[in-house]
Amino acid sequence: MERHLFTIGDNGFYQDRKTTELYAEILRTPGVTNPRVCLIPTASGDAQFIIDAYLDVFGRLGARTSVLSLFRGEREDLEGMLSEQDIIYVSGGNTRNMLVLWKEWGLDRMLRAAYERGVVLAGGSAGSLCWYESGVTDSIPGRLSALKCLGWLTGSHCPHYDEPGRRQAYLEQVLKGELPRGLAAENGVALHFVNEQFKEALSAHPSKRAFIVNAAHGEAKESELPVRFV
Repeated sequence: MERHLFTIGDNGFYQDRKTTELYAEILRTPGVTNPRVCLIPTASGDAQFIIDAYLDVFGRLGARTSVLSLFRGEREDLEGMLSEQDIIYVSGGNTRNMLVLWKEWGLDRMLRAAYERGVVLAGGSAGSLCWYESGVTDSIPGRLSALKCLGWLTGSHCPHYDEPGRRQAYLEQVLKGELPRGLAAENGVALHFVNEQFKEALSAHPSKRAFIVNAAHGEAKESELPVRFV
């Protein structure tokens, strides 16, 4: 059974036509009509504006939506809820806080079990970074730092690569050895993995890009990845 994972440079649930097409591409992955999609908004503290935007965008795309909340305690059987889904989408926010809560609740283990059964995983920002070995985060106020993550995907990651400070921070951290080589995605770009192997970069906007970042001969280097526009 193939395992699919999409990591997106940003996670705003922007409702312009182009970005909606990126979400539509993810919804087609399970190969079912009106897929069941569960949002996990832990990183935002279950912020209502994120939940509302998700319900609007994914609902208009024909998804059967649900939300798994660790803060509101609306359902006891979290693992059962995850097992019912075709897609699980993780929203943005504070990655460090999210990973701590996931471990405490055992949600990291539950997500892995769902993923191994073929449930498609996707997410942006914190929901993009969390699956890699490590990456650049603003979880600590006032600075961009390296963070150890779940390690399901090899290497490091930097979402929001086109936002101020991100590119410089990632290049410096890879050069210093604080982070291993990895992948960077600008806002609006999704990196698609199949069985933990990178398959392709998808973009809703012709100007948005993705890169491999590596250190060699005393400098950090970028190699631009081919992007398929949706």
